[in-house]
Amino acid sequence: MSIDFSQRWAWAEVNLGLIQHNVAIIAQRIAPTDVWAVVKANGYGHGSVPVAQAALAAGAKGLCVAIVDEGVLLRRSGIQAPILVLSEQPAEMAELLVGYALTPTVTTTRGAAAIAAAAQTTGREVGVHIKVDTGMHRVGAQPSEVLGLAQYMSSHPQLTVEGVYTHFAVADEPSHPANTRQLGIFRSVLDTLSDRGINPPIIHAANSAAALVNADSRFTMARVGIATYGLLPGRGVAEECHGLIPAMSLKARVSAVRWVEAGEAVSYGLRTPVSQQSLIATVPIGYADGVPRRLGAVGASVLINGTPRRIAGTVTMDQIMVDCGNDSSVSVGDEVVLLGRQGDHAITADDWAEMTDTIGYEIVCGVSPRIFRRYG
Repeated sequence: MSIDFSQRWAWAEVNLGLIQHNVAIIAQRIAPTDVWAVVKANGYGHGSVPVAQAALAAGAKGLCVAIVDEGVLLRRSGIQAPILVLSEQPAEMAELLVGYALTPTVTTTRGAAAIAAAAQTTGREVGVHIKVDTGMHRVGAQPSEVLGLAQYMSSHPQLTVEGVYTHFAVADEPSHPANTRQLGIFRSVLDTLSDRGINPPIIHAANSAAALVNADSRFTMARVGIATYGLLPGRGVAEECHGLIPAMSLKARVSAVRWVEAGEAVSYGLRTPVSQQSLIATVPIGYADGVPRRLGAVGASVLINGTPRRIAGTVTMDQIMVDCGNDSSVSVGDEVVLLGRQGDHAITADDWAEMTDTIGYEIVCGVSPRIFRRYG
């Protein structure tokens, strides 16, 4: 028996029209650089397949994922656009990667050899992207290794160096000297390749932040992740994000109400007593659904009937309690907006991120699979 969460009193709404809006705005701003939408981590929690379809319809030329499984899901859903897997994968995944026509990232001769063997087995030619570590020190070939790696791949007739790329460590801080340093190292690598007659058609370095603020980083394409979803890549680039609109709302319904006397406390730990007789609304959504547990301790609010209402006490695994004060009009079934707009008020993932000392990426990626996504 399949599990159906669609009737649960907690859900997310993903506005695919806003995904298209965001992609179109970015594509216009960075033209003629191509947009490749990053849809890893289930489309940053929004749903990778519908987001990919919307982004492509809005003008994205390709897609990026983190692991082979994510790319396979897109292919099995009928998506034919180029799909770049953003890090070198285990050798055991090479045949699956090649068989589903995913574009591999290679950072070592070991990885290149695995792709070459899979290409020979399947009889396919494979365009490969080399990732260069220019200073983030996470993954990537060292700059001094890139020429040798490209020449190694050129010795395999099944492989073509289709792309070369890098990734900025602090693109969300445009004035940080590391950005200029990384870009200089990357350009030096490209010059070295060009001097040997190696000129890949796809060159990329920019993520959302760099694409919006650093024209020198755009090259032939940009990997646009968080901005696709209408969220800030970072406070340092907020001014350049005008026009982007968050595509996800997180909602629920009040499942129970009860009056609590002044001085009584609610939820685990009984840490925060109410200051007056208050109507407490229980809402069936909790940290297992992606509501950060810390929100209960930092004065976060939700929206009920167009009014901000403070979370009362500790966020529990499956439920939160909300202090509605002396408002007796709140009743079972009322809509609760945790992320999104209701009336004149709005709450964003970036708001939650600021309150919980994290980033909007983590907030939306944390919306769990048991939250049903409604697309519109």
